[in-house]
Amino acid sequence: MSDVAIGFSGIAVLLGSIFLGAPIMLALTTTGFVGLILLTALGPALSILGTIYFDTVNSFHFSVIPMFLLMGFFAMQAGIGNDLFDACTKWLGRLPGGLAVATTGAAASFGAASGSSVGSAMLFTKLALPEMAARGYNRGFAAACIAIAGTLAVLIPPSALMVVYGILTNSSIGELLIAGIIPGIIFSALIGLTILAVATLRPAYAPRLDKRYSLREKLWSLRLIIPLFIVILVMIGGLYGGYFTPTEAGGIGAVVTFIMAVIRNRGLKPRILVQTLLETVNLTAMIFAIIIGGLLFARFLALSGVSDEIKSLLTDNGLDVWVVLLIVTVIYLIFGMLMDAPSLLAISLPITHPVMMSLGFDPLWFGVYVIVLAEIGAITPPVGMNCFVVKGAAGDLVRLEEIFRGLWPFIATCALMLLLLVLFPQMATYLPMSMR
Repeated sequence: MSDVAIGFSGIAVLLGSIFLGAPIMLALTTTGFVGLILLTALGPALSILGTIYFDTVNSFHFSVIPMFLLMGFFAMQAGIGNDLFDACTKWLGRLPGGLAVATTGAAASFGAASGSSVGSAMLFTKLALPEMAARGYNRGFAAACIAIAGTLAVLIPPSALMVVYGILTNSSIGELLIAGIIPGIIFSALIGLTILAVATLRPAYAPRLDKRYSLREKLWSLRLIIPLFIVILVMIGGLYGGYFTPTEAGGIGAVVTFIMAVIRNRGLKPRILVQTLLETVNLTAMIFAIIIGGLLFARFLALSGVSDEIKSLLTDNGLDVWVVLLIVTVIYLIFGMLMDAPSLLAISLPITHPVMMSLGFDPLWFGVYVIVLAEIGAITPPVGMNCFVVKGAAGDLVRLEEIFRGLWPFIATCALMLLLLVLFPQMATYLPMSMR
């Protein structure tokens, strides 16, 4: 059997293992390692495996992941989500669908402190969904608003998923984080406009708030969130100006959110602190395991020549670059429905990234595009991770079918966001290029 045939067989085995229910990390690592043994021998395969493991866990740059995760957990302990929702409700609540718009604004802001799509969806389900249900909102639509708003956390920096993309593709993590700023803001605005449109066309879906707030109350609501925004601006400004690395930015954010949690809770119980650290370690270990498996599988594909074969197949047959982009988009949408975002990136990028780079696409733009695709997968059935999280946090308040039905307007919003990225790639590339 030729090397290329071994490579394609490895892809088939990997996909078959996943569809049979094997853990993504185990399927990636086992397929990559066995494939390397078949291509080289046991000794070289063990050497490659040891090198990838050591380089990953021993790298200063990769430690940005636990720093961002720790920052997010401390932000939850500090009650920042509650403060953001309260402030956004006071400022935006009188708009059509005001509570849902406030939830979107709060989720986008919280994303800049947590970077966790699942965490954001869970938090705002508990905060906002009971409130919206009590105000007469359509429960499926309200839950769908929270599910889509949660996806903003991985587009707006700091984003652990951006870091995963950077590691798997050997791209600049700092530039990737900056690349997500403008698309994240635009995507937030599009979601808000979608809510306004639905609330205007169907007022019964999202009634306005009756209560009015004075300017004094609105300004007073900002007192607890201004320090967070100062920290975020310092982090983003430091990254943009090159004053510190992404890891240092994550460390600064983790320390500041820890201090905010201590002040907010008048101390942090040792049990809570230990639990927070353990959750960070567990999630970091899971992400690192997927990354290592992805890197090993990528090395296997590179040695087998599959990446070059697929590249030749798509480029030598005269296919237009936009047709290739459409094919890649469909692949991500399909597989995004079946697995979580880190696993999707680990499986797909060893194949898609070399192809897209050979066609002249910008790696930073492609990173943002892929992240949006991965997050669309997080809200679409049959898996729809964010929808299951919202359902789990909501309990009997809403049914899963209602959430999926409420998402239809936002599917069009996601499609529009992808189209804008294609038509205006400068959305993702302008800030990183200006850094240089």
